[in-house]
Amino acid sequence: MEWIVRECVDAAGCPLEISAAFVGADVLVCLQGGDQPHIGCVVQTEPRESLTGNGSVSATSSVLNYPGHKDEVICRYVAEKVSGELNRRVVCTGGFHKDRITAEEIREVQIVLETVTEKIVGQLR
Repeated sequence: MEWIVRECVDAAGCPLEISAAFVGADVLVCLQGGDQPHIGCVVQTEPRESLTGNGSVSATSSVLNYPGHKDEVICRYVAEKVSGELNRRVVCTGGFHKDRITAEEIREVQIVLETVTEKIVGQLR
């Protein structure tokens, strides 16, 4: 396996790196950042027709969190977005940690992550 996409950006004054690779037809994404990069959760997605009934593709997710970690929010977003856009199974793992992070900085990380995820989807297409 070779990482084919790697994006490194700044979020809330910390580095944020997202790497992605194809594993057969599936996609593996690794997200790491902040003061203490780590693996806080694993999100596994299966693409499916959206429940909205409009014919779009969405994803069903299964999540494993380490106790006390809140990395699901960002990893789940990435996994579901990539899965829905590419109609592929996706596993996203990783974590972002910054001591004493503020609500404003959390929102900044989410906004940066949305932008980077769009780039990753485009590069994986």
